[in-house]
Amino acid sequence: MPPESAATSPPLPPPRNPSGPYRVCCVCLGNICRSPMAEVVLRAQLAAAGLQDRVIVDSAGTGDWHVGDPMNAPARRQLERRGYDGAAHRARQFDASWLAERDLFLAMDNSNLANLRALARQDDAAPDTMRRIRLFGEVAGLDGADVPDPWGGSPADFARVLTMLETGMARIVSQLRDVVGAAATER
Repeated sequence: MPPESAATSPPLPPPRNPSGPYRVCCVCLGNICRSPMAEVVLRAQLAAAGLQDRVIVDSAGTGDWHVGDPMNAPARRQLERRGYDGAAHRARQFDASWLAERDLFLAMDNSNLANLRALARQDDAAPDTMRRIRLFGEVAGLDGADVPDPWGGSPADFARVLTMLETGMARIVSQLRDVVGAAATER
């Protein structure tokens, strides 16, 4: 079955806590390339939209081998070329307890999506949690495309990933504006 197109992708889930900030976690494999780049880009676009106080963004990896490491140097350099700062990032491993705390999980590829959904199936609130775990490429209007892992690739590979993230995050910020705006009116 083909992935859902951007036009038919379900809306973002509502906040778990309408009186608090909306919480987004970007997830990839090692949390040194794609997901921290996604975190930095989303934060910057939220700030530009005036939503930085209404949406909290973090990132993590499904694997543990890079925990505590800084962002991959080519990823950080690519961000810097476009005016972003990824210097403060330190890799973290995804913790299953976060499934009950975050409002939206953006998996960078289908493998990470499957890993997150496997964790969610062990959760008592699995149906609600499952709808919060989404493939970035679906939510971002990229026709369900995986964000390719640029680790070990060329600068052009990192630039391509960053372009995908910038393009997709613009659509996600628009959706978040609707979600947090609706939550604000419920307060």
